[in-house]
This record gives sequence, C-alpha cells and structure tokens, in this order.
Amino acid sequence: MRLIGLAGWSGAGKTTLLAKLIPCLTGRGIRVSTIKHAHHRFDVDQPGKDSHVHRQAGAEQVLVASSLRWALITELRGAPEPRLEELLGHLSPVDLVLVEGFKRDAHPKIEVFRVANEKPWLHPEDPAIRAVASDAPPPGGLPRAGLDDVEAVADLALRYAVPWRS
Repeated sequence: MRLIGLAGWSGAGKTTLLAKLIPCLTGRGIRVSTIKHAHHRFDVDQPGKDSHVHRQAGAEQVLVASSLRWALITELRGAPEPRLEELLGHLSPVDLVLVEGFKRDAHPKIEVFRVANEKPWLHPEDPAIRAVASDAPPPGGLPRAGLDDVEAVADLALRYAVPWRS
C-alpha cells in the first residue's frame, strides 16, 4: 500500500477535494481507501440503534454487519487516541490510502490551501508537505495544482505517495 495525506486548515476544501479525487483515482483503476481524522466527539452510531445500546451497556467493540457493509466501533474508554500507523493496520490492502487530517504527523502530504480561508500556509513549518493544491501559488516553489484541477492533484498524489511500512 502507498500513502499520501491531504492537510490543511478547516474550510480549505480537503473533503470536497477528496470527494472528487477518489473517483478520479478509481477511474484510473487504482483501489483507494481513506482514513479521516475526526473531531473529538464524533459518533458513527446513533441513539436508539441496537449497536448504540450495546456500546452504552459497556461493550468495548461492536461490529455491525449487513449484506452491503460492515463497521467495527471501538470504544477507547480512556485509552490514548490511536496513532495513524495503528489505524493503517486495520485496513485491507489497497493501492493507495488517502489520509485526511493528521496534519501534525510526518507522512508525506499535499497541502490544501484556499486564500479566502485567511489562514497561514502549513508547508513552511511542515517538511512532510511535498506539494500544494491551492487557488494561489505557494511561497517556496513547491509543486502546485489548482484546487479544481483534480487530474493534476491525482498526479501529485501518485507522484508523492510512499509505501506504507506495516
């Protein structure tokens, strides 16, 4: 498996770009999985569902399965947040893993930057950023694709993705 991240401030367009990038890459015959770093209080489970009842009753893990998909919900119950490396170990092998968030980790990343967001560039402080998807030229001369040029962003992702060592 190869790995590349998309990093940027909230509102820069990471999720929007990923939603376009995934079908672009799968259209090229590349099998893709994603890992998304979420807000601290996110929940994939809903009150009133049986799985939620199981978790509230104290189950450490709840696996929900149907004929279309399955999901494993693990309660941390005070344990430290899992590191990206640990989470990657839960994925089935694919050609490319796209990581959204985890901007402080050292894996190679493409910075997603939007001028209207009025936030600073990340790459001057993060040597793991290899390229930029933005609506403005980056300082420092990093390779750049426009935010709407999904094919060019896909090319950058494939160029800078690295094998993940399991």
